[in-house]
Amino acid sequence: MRDDEYEPLVIDWRAPAASAFYRATPVERHGVIRRRVLRSHAQSVIGIEDDLMVAEAPDDMVVVGDGALMAALTRSRGQRMRDIVATIQQHQDEAIRAVARGVTEITGGPGTGKTVVALHRAAYLLYSERRRFEAGGVLVVGPSSAYTAYIERVLPSLGEESVTLRSLGDVVGGMTAVRVDSPEAAAIKGSLRMRPILGRLVKEPVPDAPTVLRAFIAGHAIRLDPPQLERARRQVLRNHQRNVSPAAVIRALAEMAWNQVKTGERPEFLDKFEDSRDVEAFVKQWWRPVDPREVLLWLSEDDNAVRLASPELTPAEAITLARSMQVALRTGQWSVADVALIDELQSRLGQMVEIDKEERGFYEIEELDDVSQYGVAAVRSGRSGHGGSSDDEPTSMEPEAEANTSARVPHEPRAMLMNATVTPSDSYAHVLVDEAQDLSPMQWRMLARRGRGASWTVVGDDAQSSWPDLAESAVAREDAFGPARRQSFHMTTNYRNAREIFDVARDLISAVVPDADIPEAVRETGNHPVDTAVSAADLADEVRSAVHTLLEQVDGAIALIAPAKWWDLAVQVSDSLEARVGVVDPLSSKGLEYDATVVIDPDQIVSESPGGARVLYVVLTRAAHRMSIVRPE
Repeated sequence: MRDDEYEPLVIDWRAPAASAFYRATPVERHGVIRRRVLRSHAQSVIGIEDDLMVAEAPDDMVVVGDGALMAALTRSRGQRMRDIVATIQQHQDEAIRAVARGVTEITGGPGTGKTVVALHRAAYLLYSERRRFEAGGVLVVGPSSAYTAYIERVLPSLGEESVTLRSLGDVVGGMTAVRVDSPEAAAIKGSLRMRPILGRLVKEPVPDAPTVLRAFIAGHAIRLDPPQLERARRQVLRNHQRNVSPAAVIRALAEMAWNQVKTGERPEFLDKFEDSRDVEAFVKQWWRPVDPREVLLWLSEDDNAVRLASPELTPAEAITLARSMQVALRTGQWSVADVALIDELQSRLGQMVEIDKEERGFYEIEELDDVSQYGVAAVRSGRSGHGGSSDDEPTSMEPEAEANTSARVPHEPRAMLMNATVTPSDSYAHVLVDEAQDLSPMQWRMLARRGRGASWTVVGDDAQSSWPDLAESAVAREDAFGPARRQSFHMTTNYRNAREIFDVARDLISAVVPDADIPEAVRETGNHPVDTAVSAADLADEVRSAVHTLLEQVDGAIALIAPAKWWDLAVQVSDSLEARVGVVDPLSSKGLEYDATVVIDPDQIVSESPGGARVLYVVLTRAAHRMSIVRPE
């Protein structure tokens, strides 16, 4: 936007000409004397804040407010993350505008703005190299669905709608997982020890498949017994993916059959073998395409798990793995850790061949253009063009249609696990990973398949890790990046927490992780956290009282952060309160921030969480202004 003299009035914040606005400091002014920020709501300006870059303003210059940054920090938090275009600081701007090539690491302790800087970097890359990144795609991966819901409006607010946003539970197309395994099972599933186990698993015969091939070929009775079939299996799998090798299987079986006969013309015999209906029927059962989810469930049998997991896992660990698969079968829900294993199996098996419609299992659902033939009177699909749900177009059904939906929606747990179709991995030009310290080695391998040849932005803080073996994870992480150049940016200022709140978290983590990256909190409020111990019988009343007090003290969002042991209690308390009060589990609180929090039973959070005290450190740094801790005695 320009004035009548063609002087610029408004420019994109990502334009080179805007960099002086963000990089100006009192030490290096870049020609800037006063940096003014206008806050608006709809069409109205509701606030003005000035940052002065010189010791004293010129006589004719009016300076308004206490500074844009401090005004932004004291503002109430809502249900979604806001952009920081108006308050980007110099060190943040340097990370945002860094060259796209290779791997850009953004590190720093809690509250340092790593996430929002990384998201602004994604917007900047799309602006500066739009052809490359819009065509190749940008993938943003966060730790949980709560996180993705919290940040989902940041990039659209910056004018970018083309970014793919995923939590670790829905990176793989056709799957969504939110359930979290026990720490013991998650540690096993995420470890690189699973690679050889999955390698053996994909070579297993299909349960209940025929064990003998009998056919009459060119006047000869052919019989291939289990040892011969096993040799054929291993021969084919040595050089082929299972789901894309039926032709190779038939050729291998044909050669074995010819070795039994060795009379007549070999080419003629092989042709007749391959054309045999008996052979075709056998191969359809013995070498049918297998879904990677089906294959993973083979580990739900204790004996299978113990046999296939040796020597990488002890028998006790193998049983833990099997039990976790049994939980999936019982609940009809995959865990977040399962998704990376299924992706690994998919890469080894190859894409599952589409089954003829008449052979589809009852659990597969199709998008139907005309549903009237099934007795459904009216269905308006609520699916968006990208396959997700749409708030603007909710699914609606006429009353007579509702009675017929049970035939199309799976309810049996195994059917729920096998619902929809796992799709091949997409590739992206840029991959942004937040809370990178939490990724297991198998999850790094999952992202590596989507980031081959990509540039990366990686955000994390080891002191907040919920993954127990950072060294093993580092190996998989480096394999994902390959030889790409590295550049790193370190954030040292805690913009989120009042100093009184962060001091509690700092004291905790310093005792557990002496070399933790401790940022400097820039605000003091005089409001110290309230720490109360009560009997278990009085816990609900004390939590309710703490929330009522906070509702009077802050205007924004309040979270009850509860371990599994007290989850139902927290939900019951929040159900009777305002909508701005919500409940979140400790792991899902990562990346989120609130005006105030009530932390329930911190000792239980430590004992239940895979990262122990590191996860509690995260929990204690979610509140911007007020925090209450309630402990059962």
